[in-house]
Amino acid sequence: MSMTKGRHSFLCLLVAVAGVTACTTSPSPQTGNTQSPAAGTAQGAPAKQASPADVAFMTGMIHHHAQALVMAKLADTHAANPSLKVLSERITVSQTDEIRMMQQWLRENGAEAPEPSPTGQRMQMGGATHDMLMPGMLTAEQMTQLERARGAEFDRLFLTFMIQHHEGALTMVDQLFASHGGGVDDFIYKIASDTFADQGSEIDRMQRMLDAMASGGQ
Repeated sequence: MSMTKGRHSFLCLLVAVAGVTACTTSPSPQTGNTQSPAAGTAQGAPAKQASPADVAFMTGMIHHHAQALVMAKLADTHAANPSLKVLSERITVSQTDEIRMMQQWLRENGAEAPEPSPTGQRMQMGGATHDMLMPGMLTAEQMTQLERARGAEFDRLFLTFMIQHHEGALTMVDQLFASHGGGVDDFIYKIASDTFADQGSEIDRMQRMLDAMASGGQ
């Protein structure tokens, strides 16, 4: 998916979902549940039934973020460009916080909150267990390639692979809003929208850094 086409698709979905959210955020006097999510959780039961699409998005994004944290940590010892180290620190702080928020939302909505796995989501298929990578996540071979690189070569690979990784996150957002009932929940809508905006902006920044390296700049 090209970045231009992907962002255009998301904006179209954003408008559609925003309209649904505006119509559903105020419960009717006859049937609306005015109990807060926190109150429902305190009584031992979720206040609402979470959309399967929302649960899948949050679960997958936890593992997606987990791999980004491993990649960002490598920059501390492998990178040559100070700007790349600053970018990696920002990714570490923001995505660590987001993992905690996603796990909390899953628990409050009666779903399992997985431990972050940088190798993907554990799946059972045909009696065998394997890890399923989310869109954009690096393969084991790509991770090994990144771990072995140092200096300028690490910087080039990191930017290339993290752009791939971030583009995968944008794909996950598109998939969420294209799913039945996905993204209608106010919190999910905000998380997905922020993910699209923040990671889209970081893709642009990383591409400029990569272009500068290719032209001999820093």
